[in-house]
Amino acid sequence: MHLILAPTNLGLRPLRAGHIPGCWRAPQVLMDSGLADRLQPESITRLEVPSYSPDAEPDTHLRNGHAIREYNLELADIVAAVHASGAFPLAIGGDCSILLGALAGARRQGLVSLIHIDGHSDFRHPGNYDPSTMPGAVAGMDLALATGRGEKLLTEWPGINGPLVPDNEVFQLGERESHDADFAWPDVLQSGIHQIDVFTAHSLGPENILQHIHQMLGQSRYRFWIHFDVDVIDQSLMPAVDSPGSPGIDPQWLEHICTRLVSDPLCCGMTVTVYDPELDPDLSCAKLIIELLGAVFRPTS
Repeated sequence: MHLILAPTNLGLRPLRAGHIPGCWRAPQVLMDSGLADRLQPESITRLEVPSYSPDAEPDTHLRNGHAIREYNLELADIVAAVHASGAFPLAIGGDCSILLGALAGARRQGLVSLIHIDGHSDFRHPGNYDPSTMPGAVAGMDLALATGRGEKLLTEWPGINGPLVPDNEVFQLGERESHDADFAWPDVLQSGIHQIDVFTAHSLGPENILQHIHQMLGQSRYRFWIHFDVDVIDQSLMPAVDSPGSPGIDPQWLEHICTRLVSDPLCCGMTVTVYDPELDPDLSCAKLIIELLGAVFRPTS
């Protein structure tokens, strides 16, 4: 496994005036807390910390839109190089905008499916809100952008025809915000995206969830990428995110699901995002993330 540290907060909106989202610190804090010791990666690549602005840039309604594109083009090159070496890329963010570069890199070796594990559908796009009212935060748009909805700046990528991933090759697991206008976008239900919200997940259990995921994956048998936003965990256990919520999916269920998916030869990488160390004074959330990833990537004998 090749560990990619992507310390970016470019895709997040400030929570208050003058606020700078703190998730850019996540990779270093997790490393300082023992992530590399637990995972024992074969190699590590570190991206630089980008400069954050809360305002829209010229020619885009997105916060940090041009900077996000440049950052993700760099990340795409890294992911493609890791694939070319035969290693498995595990990218630690930072915010959810890194999903775009990860998929762009993975697409250089062909079509991919996406398992999107997140407490929100991240499906905000100009078709379901007025982008002129406020600058868009890409971390709440990553699934929409990945499926080709939104500004060309972040939907069109070099060498890739069409969206990074088509609707019918996406499985979204864990959305809880079905009645929250800030995060829930009902039009995701009218798309071809497969979805199990957190309430349905609780009724199914981890094995049945995996059965649904594998049913989708079995239709195409493309390589697939896992995106894991830690805010899918209940805020009682994972308050250190910018948009915590309840209910969530049990970490042991997530460990089981991700372990099974990562063990599939067609799994071609994973992103882990949105942990904010500034909201984790005792580092209990860092410990939980490290324990979960350590179990998922436990060496097999």
